[in-house]
Amino acid sequence: MSIRETLIAAAKDRILIKDGPFGTEIQKRKLKEADYAGSLGLARDQKGNNDLLALTRPDIVQAITDDYLAAGADIIATNTFSANSISQADYAAEHLVREINTASARIARTAADTWAAKDGRPRFVAGAIGPTNKTLSLSPDVNDPGYREIDFDQLKAVYREQTDALLAGGADFILIETIFDTLNAKAGIMAAREAADDLGRDVPLMISMTITDLAGRNLSGHTVEAFWNAVRHARPVTIGLNCSFGAEQLRPHVQALAQIADALLMVYPNAGLPNEIGEYDELPVETAALIGAWAEKGLVNAVGGCCGSSPAHIAAIAKAVAALPARAVPKPAVRTRLAGLEPMTLAA
Repeated sequence: MSIRETLIAAAKDRILIKDGPFGTEIQKRKLKEADYAGSLGLARDQKGNNDLLALTRPDIVQAITDDYLAAGADIIATNTFSANSISQADYAAEHLVREINTASARIARTAADTWAAKDGRPRFVAGAIGPTNKTLSLSPDVNDPGYREIDFDQLKAVYREQTDALLAGGADFILIETIFDTLNAKAGIMAAREAADDLGRDVPLMISMTITDLAGRNLSGHTVEAFWNAVRHARPVTIGLNCSFGAEQLRPHVQALAQIADALLMVYPNAGLPNEIGEYDELPVETAALIGAWAEKGLVNAVGGCCGSSPAHIAAIAKAVAALPARAVPKPAVRTRLAGLEPMTLAA
């Protein structure tokens, strides 16, 4: 059975649990610049370069991964949200992109296999690819709407480098997450499909959009329905939402996507909204209750946490949904479905 089939089979029995973020867990450890930089001799200060810890403090990445697995996670993401050449250039570490991604994927792979061997329950590794700080759909210069800092092929190459390294390290899926620009997502999709072609095997995608306002649009202006129409051709094994808002604010958009997407729905919200100093106060029991309400209505196949979440949040979420049935994946009628900023379906 392929890894795609294995995940789908597991999701028929129950709601799967995704892990939470690395960032807040790393912050709790009060690391110094030397912890990040190690002995690599990089030209710039590395404090805050969380992805680099796969090389300089792999014990920390391992410990956080194990904490999420102990909390009940079935799907663990690699600590590679910013492990791309665009983001790493800020730290003069772009030459280490392949090494970082491969090392992080190996840490996750080893942990997943170790925990699976304990109880026979499969654990899955999602190779995490974040959005970068570049956008293909919008100009960063208000005086020149046609200007772009990067073009499609350049961004695709950035994603391809990361994808190849994650797969080499043992990732099961490529998770293109926190998508604020639909065209950026398409560059990531093409990179993954080209990597799959070169490997001669299926590389299942997990695709997760982030909305930027309560109306449910991403930064490039697409509604969740239009976004699904724009990426459905990639046959993602999961589609969903993450970041930006807490579970309470995401509820109507989860419901909208659940009705139309013929893929597993994976959602991992923030632990509420940040307070005035940027911290998250929503307690694990609160997040779990809100996500549990989604599950009671049959809206989700996999759930986890994003910013502000912790292993305690993941454990509470796992407990809240343990006895609830997974969403039944709909089988929509065959239609031509297009996407501008809004979805358009052509009548039969």
